[in-house]
Amino acid sequence: MTSAPAFEVREGNSGKVELICLRIKVTLYGIYFLGEIGCHPNGETIMLHDRYAERLQALLIPRRSWQPYPADSGAWSRLPRALRASYLQKGEEALAYGWPALPATVFLEFVRAGDRAHYEALQMARRKALCALVLAECVDGEGRFLDAIANGVWVTCEESFWGLPAHLYAQKQGPGLPDVEDITVDLFAGEALGLLAWTHYLLGERLDNVSPMIRPRIVHEAERRVLRPCLERDDFWWMGFRNHPLEDKPRVNNWTPWICSNWLAGALLLEEDSACGVAAIRKILRILDVFIHSYHGDGGCDEGPSYWNHAAGALFDSLELLHSATGGGVDIFAEPVIQNMGRYIYRAQIADNYFVNFADASALLRPPPSLLFRYGKAIGDPHMTAMGAWAAREQKTAVIGPEGSLGRQRPALFSLPALLETPPAQPLPRDVWLGGIQFFAARDTGGSAEGFFVAAKGGHNGESHNHNDVGNVIVYRDGKPLLVDAGVETYSAKTFGQDRYTLWTMQSAYHTLPVFNETQQSHGRQFSARDPSCQINDEEAVFEVDIAGAYPPEAGVESCVRSVTLRRGLEVVIVDEFVLDHHGGPMTMHLLTPCGVDVLKGVLHLRERPLGRDRRTGVGTVRFDESACSVTIERISISDPRLGRVWGDHLKRIIFTRTQNELHGTLRFHISQ
Repeated sequence: MTSAPAFEVREGNSGKVELICLRIKVTLYGIYFLGEIGCHPNGETIMLHDRYAERLQALLIPRRSWQPYPADSGAWSRLPRALRASYLQKGEEALAYGWPALPATVFLEFVRAGDRAHYEALQMARRKALCALVLAECVDGEGRFLDAIANGVWVTCEESFWGLPAHLYAQKQGPGLPDVEDITVDLFAGEALGLLAWTHYLLGERLDNVSPMIRPRIVHEAERRVLRPCLERDDFWWMGFRNHPLEDKPRVNNWTPWICSNWLAGALLLEEDSACGVAAIRKILRILDVFIHSYHGDGGCDEGPSYWNHAAGALFDSLELLHSATGGGVDIFAEPVIQNMGRYIYRAQIADNYFVNFADASALLRPPPSLLFRYGKAIGDPHMTAMGAWAAREQKTAVIGPEGSLGRQRPALFSLPALLETPPAQPLPRDVWLGGIQFFAARDTGGSAEGFFVAAKGGHNGESHNHNDVGNVIVYRDGKPLLVDAGVETYSAKTFGQDRYTLWTMQSAYHTLPVFNETQQSHGRQFSARDPSCQINDEEAVFEVDIAGAYPPEAGVESCVRSVTLRRGLEVVIVDEFVLDHHGGPMTMHLLTPCGVDVLKGVLHLRERPLGRDRRTGVGTVRFDESACSVTIERISISDPRLGRVWGDHLKRIIFTRTQNELHGTLRFHISQ
């Protein structure tokens, strides 16, 4: 079926010897899979493929012997009574679901009006209903949900495209209606595969009681839509085998492990040709290597904590499956980068459900309890397991059950007893410095939300889910927001299209950043921070970076050294020392706040304001030099539901305009009680 990978040792431009995987030759169907993958940027060896590819076939447990999770009703009947009742209730509600159509005209709303939400809501409701029915049948074991499950499986198999309208840019015809002869594998094609693969595994011969055609149809559609295309092709961008058009390297993000985790489940559970299954898993190892190697050793996720769930989190799903399917033979949980990728989520936590939301992340997040717990357990991190227990308590997991895909809920259910026995706690580290992505965070006291919390970033404006926000700062007090990053509105055609930076949430003028000569920061990898540094001691934590490189030439910024200092127990100080090469308009500085705002004699008073159920803003003051700045307060009305759930019906932008046109100067803001 497959030949062994061919390797060549080359001397790179830097003089370092690099190990290059030239090809894996798949002779079935006459296909050659070509691609190159080198070693880690830090010189580390390839973690998965290089270690395990040759031994993979011997390591894999035969499918007939591999039982990742119980398929018999006895194990499910031993789950806590309240939990089983919750799953039965959800399944019974799903019995009334009517499996509504997915009309072509609704699919076309994306290209006609830029609307993603309508079609996505209809399709996601189908997936959620099928998941609920399968879990209810597993818990009940009486067969009363099987007909409805058959309906859900059948309508899923009959969908023209398992993915989303917004992801059809990859097909040759471009966005519109799907070309069923031009297969595209996106995130939700992978999710559909995972849902059907686990349905097939968990219910098995019980599906034959409805019709012996159901399981063969699942296998046929899985092979046609995902398994064969992913094995045979290397041109899906998320695989990371081809360089980004604007960069001399591949660009991967959460798509990579998210799709791989579902593809891996399909290969392990549905692939009927064992040789093809092994070839697919070998290829998955290579792709996951590309993803791992896109991270710095500190594990920082430039997509933000909202995407950690399907970035490092989905990588964990894949590693957990590989560990299980090989009886522990594939195991890289001791690797520092894998451990740090997991820890990022608690390093980005502010307090409770507030997280540092740089990029397209939301400031409010409900992290998945079982994922936190199991990842923490795998890497031996008690802070992470305690955070999982805290999240389970906050989300009442023991009563309502874990949420998420069918692939995620199975391990969550059977790890629940250990999770609930773990003492809950929020880690809340005092100081965080992730130099790879230039992420800084500090608080007055470690382990406590009391007092000030500040976070800032350097980086560049070509990051995944990028906002033009090099140098951005957010400030919370007592776990409540004072100065914030708005986040992102409900996804539309503009969100990931050519008009992305026309959206206000993406622009630097709507972050805690200056504008020079009426020119904001620009997007692209070349617009980046310079000389970031961090100094931390018991009295203060200081982040310093030159943000001039994030602005285009017309801004005229020779340098702008921004320092962000937390003086523990006292204040947060933001200072910009700038040098310009010309005057072309006033310099302005912007603060974004959800608070009520009053200005009096050089002091900005941030007043408490309700944000929603049981949430309010913080309270504080911002002192500034009123002789050097005039102040304007702008109300930003919010009608978007995604932003509204976090910030209510408005935010306020405070604009400080320099009253002097000097070519060099200093702006200073003191944020205190």
